[in-house]
Amino acid sequence: MKNRFVKDNGLTMRMGWTIFLNGLIYVVLILAIWWIVGQSIPGVIIAVLISAGAFFFQWYFSDKIAMRAMGGREVSPEEAPELHTIVDRLCQLADSTKPRVAVSNSPIPNAFATGRSPERSVVCVTRGLLEKLDRDEVEVVLAHELSHVAHRDVTVMTVAGVTGVVAALMMRAGYYMSFGRSNNNNNGIPIQLLFILVGAVVYGLSFVLIRALSRYRELAADRAAAILTGAPSTLASALTKLSGDMAKIPEKDLRSSASANHLALIPAISGKAALGQLFSTHPSLEKRLDQLAKISAQLSRPE
Repeated sequence: MKNRFVKDNGLTMRMGWTIFLNGLIYVVLILAIWWIVGQSIPGVIIAVLISAGAFFFQWYFSDKIAMRAMGGREVSPEEAPELHTIVDRLCQLADSTKPRVAVSNSPIPNAFATGRSPERSVVCVTRGLLEKLDRDEVEVVLAHELSHVAHRDVTVMTVAGVTGVVAALMMRAGYYMSFGRSNNNNNGIPIQLLFILVGAVVYGLSFVLIRALSRYRELAADRAAAILTGAPSTLASALTKLSGDMAKIPEKDLRSSASANHLALIPAISGKAALGQLFSTHPSLEKRLDQLAKISAQLSRPE
């Protein structure tokens, strides 16, 4: 289904490469599991079951996993009439499918979109965001989240994340194996150590690939929301307010929602906790504001 969110060829290319490279890494991971547990029919069955089970669970329940992590609850038009009105208006403006609407009781001002497809998606805002931003700012933030759904980058992030999930499970399995057991493999290297090492390498590669896509998709969503609403300065105001508030929130509250950072409008980290650009889920605030300033200049030029 076509929509009026501006198309981003750079995002499309990056999503394609991320899926391809993560898929390649995933195949290597499953072959490694098969090799470690033994090149046999049971080994093949175990590897295939792990692969299929993890993929289906992560893909099918992605919205429920994210909603649980953020404490989100779906709300009806009667429960949140103004929020639904804003989403209805934006979907009509963008000619896009309306997602489910949810609210989280979290005091952390944030928003996210998730779901395995545009028809099965949900947008969620926190109580902290609704209290912090005015109506116009909430609208442009929701436009940002709806553009994630329209671009289908939410689906790609979900699918690409399966590799990291399986690698993390592999490391965990290796950790809980008994190092005192005698079932060594490949010239005496313990099976549990192989699980940890292979899992760690695969997790690291997948981590970097997904982080690179995550940073770009946030810029693409900022751009799409700013052009659709014609209000780049309003989005810049919202991002500035929300980023400033993160430094005031206790670390324990930030940690409680950190697992959904890659989906959120603003990462739930304090200034001191911010990592290098290679490991960040989001571009810097300066980069986002610079892009919005350029869009604002372009929109203000006479035809």
